[in-house]
Formats: sequence, C-alpha cells, structure tokens
Amino acid sequence: MKISSWYVFIGLIGAITVVSCGDDDDEDDFIGNWVERSDFEGFRRSSAVSFTIDNFAYVGTGFNGDEDEYYQDFWRYSVSQNFWQQMAPLPGVARSAAVAFSIGSTGYVGLGYDGDVELKDFYKYDPATNSWSQIADFGGSARRNAIAFAIEGKGYVGTGDDGNTLKDFYEYDPQSDSWTQIPSIGGSKRENAAAFVLGNYAYVGTGSDNGRAETDFWRFDPSLLPDFPWVELTDIDDDDDYEITRENAVAFTANGLGYICTGTRGSETRTIWEYDPSTDSWLEKTPLEGPTRRDAVAFTLSGRPFVTTGRIGSSYFDDIWEFEPFEEEDEDD
Repeated sequence: MKISSWYVFIGLIGAITVVSCGDDDDEDDFIGNWVERSDFEGFRRSSAVSFTIDNFAYVGTGFNGDEDEYYQDFWRYSVSQNFWQQMAPLPGVARSAAVAFSIGSTGYVGLGYDGDVELKDFYKYDPATNSWSQIADFGGSARRNAIAFAIEGKGYVGTGDDGNTLKDFYEYDPQSDSWTQIPSIGGSKRENAAAFVLGNYAYVGTGSDNGRAETDFWRFDPSLLPDFPWVELTDIDDDDDYEITRENAVAFTANGLGYICTGTRGSETRTIWEYDPSTDSWLEKTPLEGPTRRDAVAFTLSGRPFVTTGRIGSSYFDDIWEFEPFEEEDEDD
C-alpha cells in the first residue's frame, strides 16, 4: 500500500493567546519546562486518540466543532526528526471520544461517537504494512469517553458513557481475539477519566459522574485476576493543597512517574500534577505553557512526554508541546 507522506518543519509560528484559569496564576515555584515542537499536521481537533509503537506516536480521529466534522485520518510523529507523516486512515466511520492502546508492534483503536450513535467496533493497526484490520467488537456496550491501557500483552478498556455513566471493565486477548469482562473499577462510575501505566500497574482517576468530579484514585494489578484487581489509593483531594480533580484531562508517564495534565475544573485548566507511586503522593509542576485546553491527547516517546490537540470553547488546537519534568522553566522557549 502506498503511503501518502506530508512532512513539516516549522520555524517561527504565530502567537496564540493563552487563556488563564484561577488555578494557573502562581507558577514561580514550580519545576518543569515546556518546549513547543512541530505542529500536528492534520486538521485542528479535540477528542482524538494516540498510541505509540517503537519510536513513533500515532494520532488520529477526533472532532472539529468549527466545521462539525468527525475525523478518521491518522498521523505518525517522529520524535527524533520532529515531523509528521500521514498514514492509512482508520476504517469504519469517522469518530471522536474513542480509545486506543498498543501491544508490542500493534496499535488498537475502537469505541467512540460518530455524531449520531456510540460505537463498539475495534480495529488493529500494523505499522509494517501501514494497514488496519477489524477485530472482535468490544465486549461491553457501545460507548464514548472510556479509558484504555495495555499491560503484559493484554488490553483493558472500561468506564465511559453509553447513555448512562459506566464503571465496567473488559480485558482483550490478542491471541484469541476475544474480550472477557473483569471486575469493575471500585468506587464511583465515571466518564472522561484518565489512566497511565507504570511497570505492571495501571493507575486510574479523575472523571465525573452526574456532574460531580470524582476524587477516588485506583491502582489496577492484573496479577490479582480473576479476583478483584483494584487497590484504592489516596484520594486526589485528600490534601487541601491538591487541585487534581478534573475531567477531560490527559495522562502520561516519564522517569517512573505519572502525570495528569489539562482538562476541566469548572473551566479549562493548564495545570499538571506528578504522581510518585513509591509514596502515593502528588506534586504540582509548571503548567502547560501553551493555550489552556481540554480533550487533548498525550504520549511518551523515548522517555519524552508530549501533549497535543484539544480545545477551549470553540477554539481547536494543532500545536504540540514537550514537557521536561525536571528542568527549570525557560521563558525563552
């Protein structure tokens, strides 16, 4: 299959107005630096998905409210060369609010919303042939705003919204191309939550149910299956100084630490919090230096985390920012 390639090398870019929120004001004491990289080359969008394979990130699907358009295109980002290349589009229908994960050299994308109905179809991507193939439909109900991650060769998908807020979870086995329901996450139902993986554990938190921000935080341990695999950790509002509760955020990892960034806390926020699993504690870092946003995507390549796309109000973004967790903020970047 022929690959359509567009390459972009960005020099100077136009200034973008940064919208500030009340919890973004005092940045002087925070550690962490943000550096803008080569803009995402597809259309501006929110509620896209991303997964990583080897030294590349893949970003696709999503929605652009300015044109009321849903997307199924996919783009590959090279961290070493700082450019984007268009890849084969996702089959099926264009969608937003889907989920994605990768297992080995294969990417997986499914669920979401096409503007009319929630979806449950799933597809796998082979980067060697730049091609997609359909796999077994998701084992639960069709839904949007779910979360997904992969650990030790299995994929896990759960929570979300199928007309009601959900807390169920399913395991995907690529060897048998089958889904198995596993114990639901403890605590509250939720949609628009965030998840990240550190070692052999996944960590799940944030999101909302019935208009209420959820404060519980959970560790998922697949070695405990088929028994209850969820361990409740310290609530993310346990300390008066914590301002982590939110929805529509992104999550990523770097250097054995987890991060939750952006999203909405009544209004959009740029704040980012770092989680240390050894102490079950959080530390606030330098807020995103790009525009405030929600419904973005994040990924980590070669230990380097990135945040891209998203929206605030009717403004949709295609910028991409690299986060340097332990650097002092450089206002010249």
